[in-house]
Amino acid sequence: MKKALVTDGVHPLLIEGLENLGYHCDYHPKISLEDTFAMIEPYEGLIINSKIIVDRKFLDRAKHLRFLGRLGSGMEIIDQEYAREKGVAVFSAPDGNCNAVGEHALGMLLALANKFLRGDRQVRQKQWNREESRGFELMGRTIGIIGFGHTGRSFAKKLSGMDMRILAYDKYKTNYTTDFPYVVESDMDTIYKECDIISFHLPLTQEVIHLVDDDFVDKCKRGVILINTSRGKVIKTYTLIEGLEDGRIGGACLDVFENEKTATFSPEEHFLYDRLYASEQVILSPHVAGWTVESKRRLAAILLRKITELVN
Repeated sequence: MKKALVTDGVHPLLIEGLENLGYHCDYHPKISLEDTFAMIEPYEGLIINSKIIVDRKFLDRAKHLRFLGRLGSGMEIIDQEYAREKGVAVFSAPDGNCNAVGEHALGMLLALANKFLRGDRQVRQKQWNREESRGFELMGRTIGIIGFGHTGRSFAKKLSGMDMRILAYDKYKTNYTTDFPYVVESDMDTIYKECDIISFHLPLTQEVIHLVDDDFVDKCKRGVILINTSRGKVIKTYTLIEGLEDGRIGGACLDVFENEKTATFSPEEHFLYDRLYASEQVILSPHVAGWTVESKRRLAAILLRKITELVN
């Protein structure tokens, strides 16, 4: 019997669908990369999320692998070129959680602008310091979206009713705002000079690691607000904290971080992240922007449709 290995939590419809296609599914949502590597050889199908790194060594061991499904959009964890050489079909589902990411980014920005966390905390403590909780409005401000793929477009849609000026920059696209009359296709110099807020929607590639460094921040308007729901390594953490503390950066909304494995923090990282966590100028969430009830089902449905087309 054909076998498929599912290495992360998925909606049941994906398991049921694979079984209907004739696959016996082994469901191990908490399996480690090491254990996955050890047992992958007999499987024809593999469903992964970010913890499983499918490199050349992994693909050489997966001798019977026919398809690989990625729950989400980040493809930097897969050697796609070598997978093609090995005859392995690789599927992702970036349209499965882009709406969730767009809503999450807007929610974080509104929470930061309106000081929701501070206000909530004060009310729970029976305090009524209204002036300390005075926020600012998004209307009339300029926001730049860097990366206009699935999540960048989704975020732009959410912003379309906010009466903001929306600029977008995508290094690898042209004429990409045709269906977005409320978005202006722009360049980085304009975004640096004119944006009050910048949001990142980028895949993790070598060229975007530490894109936000001192040079980047120094080019921006003083007090710029940064939003990152893409990959943590886009922003250099030390630069972010220094910028928040010296006023070059006015605030940050972060769903992703350079190191998300807190148990592995070095003493330097503990000190660095403690400074970040202590800041009243940031809104933080644990890499869950695309992690909704609806996106879990949608990701499963999209992958199942693509796998079904392959099998049939």
